[in-house]
Amino acid sequence: MNKVRLILENGKHLDIEVYEDIAPISASNFLNLVDAKYYDGVIFHRIIRDFMVQTGGYKLDGDELYEADETASIKGEFQSNGVKNDLKHTLGVVSMARTSIKDSASSQFFICTADAPHLNGEYAAFGKVVGEESYKVLEELNQARTEFISNMFADFPYPIIKIKTIERI
Repeated sequence: MNKVRLILENGKHLDIEVYEDIAPISASNFLNLVDAKYYDGVIFHRIIRDFMVQTGGYKLDGDELYEADETASIKGEFQSNGVKNDLKHTLGVVSMARTSIKDSASSQFFICTADAPHLNGEYAAFGKVVGEESYKVLEELNQARTEFISNMFADFPYPIIKIKTIERI
């Protein structure tokens, strides 16, 4: 098992255990992106209070929002896609975001801010937030103010919440 630290631009952090034994493709993809510094400067672009916080796909250049570099899609490691994955979507679980296409996950991920059993068997859970301080930061993210920017960004956190880096620890 690997562990990473997601460090926000404000200096606060979330420690995350990455479970390669549960979702090896998702975990490897995520760790490869961490090692490549892919997540440096990405923003949280979707926060739905008492559900999840999502990141990994967008950056800001001044006031201009743009997509982060495209990455290859991976196989969705979850029951409805023929893959055993028993990690339940509970508070603090980290999972791959995707479109309605089951094998469309690439760089975006979300962290559950409450139990979300309707996601079990439908999304590739691959990690979990650990540590009391990390859960305090997760709750702060959960409580972030959001605005409607467009149909694509209906739950956009403002002020912006940016990831400084994610690194292995």
